[in-house]
Amino acid sequence: MGFDTLLSQPMEPFTIYATLFFLFCLLFWLLKRSHADVSTKAPPPPEAGGAWPLIGHLHLLGGSHAAHVILGNMADKYGPIFTLRLGVHRTLVVSNWEMAKECFTVNDKVFASRPNSLAFEVLGVNSSLFGASPYGPYWRYMRKIATLEVLSTKRIEMLKEVMHSEVMAAVKKSYNYWVMMRESGATKVVTEMEKWFADITLNVMFRTVLGKRLTGMGCEDDEEENEKIRKAVRDFFHLFGQFTVSDAVPFLRWLDLDGYEKKMKKTAKEMDDFAQAWLEQHKRNSGLGEWKKGEHDFMDLLLATVDDECVHGHDADTIIKSTCLQLILAGTDTMTGTLTWALSLLLNNREVLNKATHELDTQIGRENAIGESDFEKLEYLQAIVKETLRLYPTVPLSVPHESMEDCIVGGYHVPAHTRLLTNISKLQQDPSLYSDLLEFRPERFLTTHKDIDLKGKHFELIPFSAGRRICPGISFALQLMQMTLATLLHEFEIVTIDGGHVDMVEKTGITNVKASPLQVILTPRQSI
Repeated sequence: MGFDTLLSQPMEPFTIYATLFFLFCLLFWLLKRSHADVSTKAPPPPEAGGAWPLIGHLHLLGGSHAAHVILGNMADKYGPIFTLRLGVHRTLVVSNWEMAKECFTVNDKVFASRPNSLAFEVLGVNSSLFGASPYGPYWRYMRKIATLEVLSTKRIEMLKEVMHSEVMAAVKKSYNYWVMMRESGATKVVTEMEKWFADITLNVMFRTVLGKRLTGMGCEDDEEENEKIRKAVRDFFHLFGQFTVSDAVPFLRWLDLDGYEKKMKKTAKEMDDFAQAWLEQHKRNSGLGEWKKGEHDFMDLLLATVDDECVHGHDADTIIKSTCLQLILAGTDTMTGTLTWALSLLLNNREVLNKATHELDTQIGRENAIGESDFEKLEYLQAIVKETLRLYPTVPLSVPHESMEDCIVGGYHVPAHTRLLTNISKLQQDPSLYSDLLEFRPERFLTTHKDIDLKGKHFELIPFSAGRRICPGISFALQLMQMTLATLLHEFEIVTIDGGHVDMVEKTGITNVKASPLQVILTPRQSI
């Protein structure tokens, strides 16, 4: 019987099903073989030495040095792309702009998710903080709301008045304190600048998200309650950046060997108590009158937007509380740390400080009050902020990503479920990108690196990360940081207490903050 004759014969149902099954199996085998060929042709990235049984390389990340410093030293030995075993988890570490660009352009969607971790579960309220949530419909839904309603260009323009009023309130308070202390006979008026910056950023974020300045549960002047909030925020960021035994070896979690789970639960409970009180107050207020878009704060907007029913597995109250906390937390410690580093660098580089002051006197005028629209004129000050973020990126070691499928990075095969850490600090101190790379030279961003921005398009400078998971609050943060720093320099002469250099030792944690407080003497340049 010929082939044509065979085709002309009617086929039994069993034969049809068997043929289809055979074709399906053949197609599946071909696809699997094709995928395997790609995997086998591309070698795995080099793995760092020194791994121990069970915990892998986790022991190398302990000690007094920050993780990004340790991983940077390892990159010098193993190259700009290598892997670690943090307990049972394979982790890819990239440390130069080429590797980062591959991860966040070609493989952007592949690395758009977050891994499961103790911090994401406990501090992230089962990953309901959208910055900690895995890639999917919930993350897209909440990021869209936050981006359009709080962090859009139009909204930031509206919030300039809030920022400016809070900065000027802090300046006025310092001026009045200086007058009072001088009248009492004091020769030095000392200010702790980290708290000074934190109060501004907290008040701006509280007014943006909650419609009021930093308060406790009742009276606005309850400083004890305010300090509890500040401490909870600091504890949150310290704990969020810790490598834990539970993450490395999940089956030992019940022992809580390093005590981090207990600490995280305590901090998470404190933050939730604050958020619950704010939510209940907003619910009471919303019943007093009709809600009108544009007149109320972000929590009001969420109450009017998020349905009472679950959204992608999260109930409405949890979504509202966690999203408001996300914005407050993300905007506070990060900007406070960057401003503290910027002032520290200026105090250690008086020539740069003098140039910044000269620009202010030239562009604004020493006797003139600085206005909301004046900051765009200050190109040198903008370069100072860029150079600060190059040397001391807000998050020096990126929040972990996780690959959702196999991919190729730098010619190496990276399997699905591999965690990704981008060493932003190491990347931004690459001698092939920057000359005199450890020196504080803002001028580079007015000359050789003038066209580099901070918004994830130029991988030589990505302090806010890049790709789908880039920080959505870049414009908001830059606006407030430039406004705060410019106003401070315009209104005060600033020196260290002893006239010496500022200690630049870093403290471990997810954000880059100074280990020691920055105490300075502020002297008004003019009457305020």
